[in-house]
Amino acid sequence: MNTMSNNILLLLTLLADFGALLVFFRFFGKSGVFCWTVITSIAANIEVLILVHAFGMEQTLGNVLFASSFLATDILSEAYGKKAADKAVWIGIAANVSFVIISQMWLLFTPASDDWAMVSVKALFSHTPRIMTASVIAYVVSELFDVWSYHAWWDFTTRKCGDSGKFLWLRNNVSTLAAQLINTALFTAVAFTGVYPLKTVISIALSSYVIFIFTSLLDTPFIYFARWMHRHGMERD
Repeated sequence: MNTMSNNILLLLTLLADFGALLVFFRFFGKSGVFCWTVITSIAANIEVLILVHAFGMEQTLGNVLFASSFLATDILSEAYGKKAADKAVWIGIAANVSFVIISQMWLLFTPASDDWAMVSVKALFSHTPRIMTASVIAYVVSELFDVWSYHAWWDFTTRKCGDSGKFLWLRNNVSTLAAQLINTALFTAVAFTGVYPLKTVISIALSSYVIFIFTSLLDTPFIYFARWMHRHGMERD
């Protein structure tokens, strides 16, 4: 019953994350996507500390939310170009670094005698530097690769068919799947080697990529809808 609840929750969370990104895009345009990038870059790296069992696999909870960051850069690439997508990546990096500094400063304080939160905060954020280091490495490499690959495939299909509007599904899925493979390998190796048994680390990596395959395919209608909104001038910037 609990596993079934996790299955449903993960699916609903995925749809909610993708949907929320479109809402941000609709009401705030490019700035909204930048804001969503900050949200995902911080929240996903807290969620990734939580292991859950869903769809027959042990996986980190941050996979679904982090997947929306790839959709965010693809939307920026499609609507505003490579420069905007690269900017979102660097905003995410800045957010990560800022958060790790802020969260580590919390741990330096001596709590009051009636404080109840510091024990939990220390338990959670004492792992933050390693997680954030792994995240920054994986994020920089995979996201910049995703943006580069997206535009490389876009240029290739445009040359072949003479229409820049075609094959959105191809550039979206191929670039994201390759980038997420890079992200999974780098993040899992740096973040969890020595923390969990090797069997668990491999399980996390495999389950993460399986989830990323699923999320990559599911985000396709969302990017088509985002492009439709952009072409009709529906987003507010």
